[in-house]
Amino acid sequence: MIKFSLVCDAGHTFESWFDSGAGYEAQARRKLIACPECNSPNVSKAIMSPAVHGTQSGRMSVASSDAESKVPVALLDERQQKLRVLARQLRSEIEKNSADVGAEFPKLARAIHDGEAPERSIRGQASIEEARALLDDGIAILPVPTLPDEFN
Repeated sequence: MIKFSLVCDAGHTFESWFDSGAGYEAQARRKLIACPECNSPNVSKAIMSPAVHGTQSGRMSVASSDAESKVPVALLDERQQKLRVLARQLRSEIEKNSADVGAEFPKLARAIHDGEAPERSIRGQASIEEARALLDDGIAILPVPTLPDEFN
């Protein structure tokens, strides 16, 4: 196992463990690593240097410094775990009480708003541009966040 210091494209730093350097590279290429702060999959290795401490026997050992131990790790603390539970519950309620219309979401949301389709709760996919256009036209939509572990 190897621990890497990582940084996302928004500048958030965190640490995570991997089975090997190649394991990290494979996961990074497939965008399977996400920032625990903003969920960005655009993650790279941060510059890191181990602290080297002497021992009484004169041999050297490698250990984490105090500064490194204050860096957030990809493992979740209790607050983050609770937030993820709430996000999962919200997602579950939305899924139970709406119809999945997939990629037809923007078209159908507009038709419902314009009275051309029966009013009902729907969910689906929209590009950022499609979502902006719906919002600009006064059509109320709610993006539902995807959690990093939903990609694993």
